[in-house]
Amino acid sequence: MRWFSFSGILLGAVSAQYTTNAWQAQDFKTLVAFGDSYTDENRLGYFGSHNGSAPPIGVHLGVSYKASTGGLVWPRYASIYTNSTLYNYAVSGAVCSNKITPRTWASINAPFPDILGYELPAYLADSKYISPNGTAFFTGTPSTTVYTIWIGTNDVGNNAFLTDSQVAGKVLTDYVDCVYHVVDGLYQNGARYFVLLNLAPLNLLPQYATPARGGLNTTQFFPDKQAFAGGNMTEISYRMLETVDTVNAIYAYRTPFETRVNATWPGANIANFDVNALITDMYANPEEYLNGTAPLNITGYVVGAGNISRSDRDSYLWYDELHPSEQVDRVVAREFVGVLGGASRWAKYW
Repeated sequence: MRWFSFSGILLGAVSAQYTTNAWQAQDFKTLVAFGDSYTDENRLGYFGSHNGSAPPIGVHLGVSYKASTGGLVWPRYASIYTNSTLYNYAVSGAVCSNKITPRTWASINAPFPDILGYELPAYLADSKYISPNGTAFFTGTPSTTVYTIWIGTNDVGNNAFLTDSQVAGKVLTDYVDCVYHVVDGLYQNGARYFVLLNLAPLNLLPQYATPARGGLNTTQFFPDKQAFAGGNMTEISYRMLETVDTVNAIYAYRTPFETRVNATWPGANIANFDVNALITDMYANPEEYLNGTAPLNITGYVVGAGNISRSDRDSYLWYDELHPSEQVDRVVAREFVGVLGGASRWAKYW
């Protein structure tokens, strides 16, 4: 305990020496995104419609107007707000590494493509790709490109750590290690600006919430929920809360340790975006964020509300049992731009 307390004081002292002058939103012209369905536009759809084959090198998959939010997802909004080019490698259903928490996708009878095994290599290949006419596919530069990673919803969820379904011997720190391995792979390829989003408050989602908070007995994404923990929905919710809080505490200390104490990536700039605190604040104060025409709703979800207007949708915190609404993603994108500006109250910079 003494060592932990001392290291916390040390890291706090070190962080105070560093400024955020390097972060200016208008300087970023390119956004590269990695993650799962919270970030994916249509990459999983490509795999599904091509018998499990990956998109070819040097191909933009375009915009999806019906992603996990029922509309645009946050990185697309962020690219619009900043007038930047988006390269989105996220895959719905992904985890950081299939060597830790593989999850089978029935459509292809194989694990969902993960970040370490697919998304990162796909970007690295694209970053070096030159078309036959001599045009480079990737146009970003180290000083004008920011790389963002938001992963973990599937890693810590059902059919993974929540239900003790991870590879034998693997623990939560292996998942966090994977995220920083991705950072290392990007850094070795020239990346210098990173935004790491921590775990959302998954325990508040209809899929994992307590019954008092609208938690469901079963969902399309967790059909066998009743078989787990003896059907104790409260136990499931609090286990998720414990896991999320533990992982996010690791993130909070791991980034400053790697950048300032270990000096793992000289010249790199990393922002920890506390999206958990942001969405938790939306839950506690929905009137400050939601702006739909229906009564504000933080426990129900759009898909479960039947046929409602698009303007009504913006009154909901959740789109379905597992995913934030499009309005939430607009807010996340807006605050992400604030993170890029270097002075966000939701971020720490290293």
